Amino acid sequence: MMLLAQQADNFRNLITIVVVFFVVIAALVGLAIFTRYFRLWIQSKTTGAGISIFDLLGMTFRKVDSRVIVRSKIMAVQAGMGDDSGITSKALEAHYLAGGNVPLVIRAIIAANKARIVDLDFKRATMIDLAGRNVLEAVQTSVYPKVIDCPAKGSAKDSLDGIAQNGIQLKVRARVTVRANLAQLIGGATEETIIARVGEGIVSAIGSAASHGEVLENPDKISKTVLARRLDSQTAFEIVSIDIADIDVGENVGARLQADQAEADLRVARAKAEGRRAMAVAAERERIAEIEENRAKVVQAEAEVPKAISQAFREGTLGIMDYYRLRNIQADTEMRTSIARPGGKGSGPGAAA
Repeated sequence: MMLLAQQADNFRNLITIVVVFFVVIAALVGLAIFTRYFRLWIQSKTTGAGISIFDLLGMTFRKVDSRVIVRSKIMAVQAGMGDDSGITSKALEAHYLAGGNVPLVIRAIIAANKARIVDLDFKRATMIDLAGRNVLEAVQTSVYPKVIDCPAKGSAKDSLDGIAQNGIQLKVRARVTVRANLAQLIGGATEETIIARVGEGIVSAIGSAASHGEVLENPDKISKTVLARRLDSQTAFEIVSIDIADIDVGENVGARLQADQAEADLRVARAKAEGRRAMAVAAERERIAEIEENRAKVVQAEAEVPKAISQAFREGTLGIMDYYRLRNIQADTEMRTSIARPGGKGSGPGAAA
């Protein structure tokens, strides 16, 4: 009996030791957790952020940086935005796990709230942040408009070149004041699109002017014309104003083009004249060839005359006296022809003598 009692006492002692061991382990674990999260829990408790020790422990298991979440939630609560604004610890964790910048989003929402910008809530801010946009910079641009040089600094050309209807070139530099359009920040075009559209509008406005003097007298007409075209549609910005910073008079492009056109017309006329001259030369050569051919025919016909005379002598149809009379007539004809020819013996002052 004493042996059984002693074994029972040993078993109870063993159980007690095991229980005490587990209690000590649990206490150490609890103390470690409390020590690690005590500062964050105290900050959350004193500021009313509503994040408990167990929430902090769950963040550790979910691989969420608890310091980022607690501090972001404290910023939101201190700014007067709590769970009713959609800024809950779960929402902050979800945005963190999605790869978003939680502190940047909270700072942007606080800045928008202080600036009375109602277009930005937590959901839209997280969407803008996950889309790759700097939501805080967008809010700051909404409060303090941004100035964009047109053309941009560092571009290949330092001015926008437009030509008025009288042919005079104008070199224009403009400054565009824009502010962020939070409603179209996701998917909206960037500054490059604004610069391209404004440049196109300025060149078009100059081209529609009757003369360059009209543009120089009223530069604001360019601004009004460009603003009336609503160039900021489907962009992430809203154009506040377009100011013409500088206008310089360039080349007389119209006169140069007219001179080039006149030179081209002259070349075309010369080519046509050369073609006509070549055709005339070819026609003249053809006529000369025809004359030579006719002369050959005449010589050939004259060669037949002696044959005909011989044949007439043989046949008795031509007598010797008829032949001499014919020769006398030919000689008289040749004499008269030589006298009538310019430079002959019968021409000149001494012909009468």
